Amino acid sequence: MWKADGWTDFEVLDTSGGEKLERWGKYTFVRPDPQVIWNTPRTHSGWEKPSASYARSSSGGGHWNGAEIPMFHVGYKDLTFQIKPMSFKHTGLFPEQAVNWDWAREQIRNSGREGPLVLNLFAYTGGASVACAKEGAKVCHVDASKGMVAWAKENAAACGLDNIRFIVDDCVKFVQREIRRGRRYDGLIMDPPSYGRGPDGEVWKLESELYGLLDLCLQVMSDDPLFFILNSYTTGLSAGCMEYMLSCTMGKRYGGRVEASEIGLPVKASGGVLPCGATARWFKE
Repeated sequence: MWKADGWTDFEVLDTSGGEKLERWGKYTFVRPDPQVIWNTPRTHSGWEKPSASYARSSSGGGHWNGAEIPMFHVGYKDLTFQIKPMSFKHTGLFPEQAVNWDWAREQIRNSGREGPLVLNLFAYTGGASVACAKEGAKVCHVDASKGMVAWAKENAAACGLDNIRFIVDDCVKFVQREIRRGRRYDGLIMDPPSYGRGPDGEVWKLESELYGLLDLCLQVMSDDPLFFILNSYTTGLSAGCMEYMLSCTMGKRYGGRVEASEIGLPVKASGGVLPCGATARWFKE
């Protein structure tokens, strides 16, 4: 498992009974987590009085209990992110993705290229975008949510970056237009949703759409690409399955190497690692 163990402003303090206790800067949150299927003793004192806790509703969704938490900043190495408890338990950042931020930066740094072009699809609040841009890449950040793109712009500003192009658009339709425009990228990052609906009622289901999307994205890769990162939180879509698909697409066309693993976060109380999804990566050897 690839562990995101380079944080100082974030940590998972404990996990039990379908929930995780986290520290984000000076605040502690309790949030549901479907991976936490164990009922170990809650020994950490932070469970007693968290800054806020998220409670699910029997009718769907849920709400935060506790004091109103203002927007605040956390740092990861030389990056800065805005955090805010928001609807559906999120905080605006997936800290386990730091393993992919570090890896992408390493590929850019070791390439020796000046300003490689990186496309980040389903880019959310831009963790990967600012990481690649901080390493000198020219990044195109694409997400269908106007609010998430606005948040990503604020993260870029907090990091002092101006080398990111922000696009509010359907990711598949954007890639199709980039193909027609003849634009090509040296790196591509994607974290597609498990399920969704388009503006015209189109149904997106990751298991049935992913291979076609990967095949489509081949057409926006440069002649000599650096990397491709595919991340998923979809239960049932294993790291091995994603590794196979990247091998059949990027590997078949460009050679190189594909690796895949679960990603996770260290848990302070137990010394274990909380699984948080899976990632497959293609890169040049």
